[in-house]
Order: sequence, then C-alpha cells, then structure tokens
Amino acid sequence: MRRLKVVILLITVLITAFAIMGCKNEEDEIKKLKDLEFTVVEDADVPGELMEIINEKKENPFRLSYSNKDYLYIVVGYGKQNSGGYSITVEDLYLTKNAIYIDTNLIGPSKDDLVTQGVTYPYIVVKTEFMDMKIVFE
Repeated sequence: MRRLKVVILLITVLITAFAIMGCKNEEDEIKKLKDLEFTVVEDADVPGELMEIINEKKENPFRLSYSNKDYLYIVVGYGKQNSGGYSITVEDLYLTKNAIYIDTNLIGPSKDDLVTQGVTYPYIVVKTEFMDMKIVFE
C-alpha cells in the first residue's frame, strides 16, 4: 500500500513538471518578431461591408477582423456606454511566428470633462497590411 502511494505521488510530480514545462514553451512562442505599422481608420473610410458588421455588433463588446486583397482591418468595440468622451488607444500591434497580437485600451472621460449626454458605442478600426494569420486580442 505504501509503495502505491509513492508511485502515485511520483506520477503526480511528473505530470505537474511536464505541465509547467509545456506552459513555458507556449510563452516562448509569443516572441515579438516586429511591430506592425497601422492606421486608425475614420468612419468615412471604413469599407461599407465592414461598417455594416460593426453596426450590427456595436451594442455589446466585440472583436473582429476583416480583410480584402490589400489590407487587414482589426476592429475592437467596447459596447454601449452611457455618455460620450471615450477614446481608445492601441497599446501594441505586433507580429509573432504564429499570429498578430493587438492590445487596445478604452479610456473613459474624467469627472471634469464636459461630455455628450446619451448613449455612445466606442470602437476602433485599425488597418494594416494584409496577412493571413490568426489574430490574438489581448
């Protein structure tokens, strides 16, 4: 019986060790190859089909990508807000071996800001060169 407990303990330790090593390898794969150049697209310049999708989804937070033969558009929406005065920053947009990573941040109005009263739907549309890769939203 004691021997069985030792074997079970040893197996548990080995499984834990392999799991930890496996997680470390995944982190190593998220190595930034390069920052991507991008443009924040104004509403008037968003492709019509993409604008329709944004309007369908804007009520709730969403993340999506859209591409045509020339460009990749990455969109992050923050859903319904009860006032104006919000802005969105792109903290990071970069390429790894396996994916494109994007990190955005919603900045709310300060208490002293005079803001539009009424519902708004803040979102950002980022345009970069076309790449057929998975997109990871951070």
